[in-house]
Amino acid sequence: MALNLKEKEALKFLGTHLFYGLSAGATFGSMVLATNMGNIWTLATQSSHPITVLVLFFFGLFVTFGSVGMGVGIMSLARDDDDQSPWGRN
Repeated sequence: MALNLKEKEALKFLGTHLFYGLSAGATFGSMVLATNMGNIWTLATQSSHPITVLVLFFFGLFVTFGSVGMGVGIMSLARDDDDQSPWGRN
C-alpha cells in the first residue's frame, strides 16, 4: 500500500514532533537521575533488577513526553480559514 504525498507529509510532521518529545523525555529523565531527585537513582541502583527499573522509568517518560510533543504539534495546526466559526457565530 503506497502512501500519497499528504499522508507522507503528515507522518513526517508527527514523527518530527515525536522526536522532540522523546528528546525532552530523555533529557528530563537523565536530569532526574543525575540529580537523584526523589532518590530515584538510589532506589534503582539498590533494586534487585536495576535495568528493568530504568527501562520502565524511561518508557513511561517516552510515552508521556512523546504524546505531548505530538499533541502540541497537532494543536499548533489550528487556523481560521473561513469567516464563520463552527458554532454559527461570527
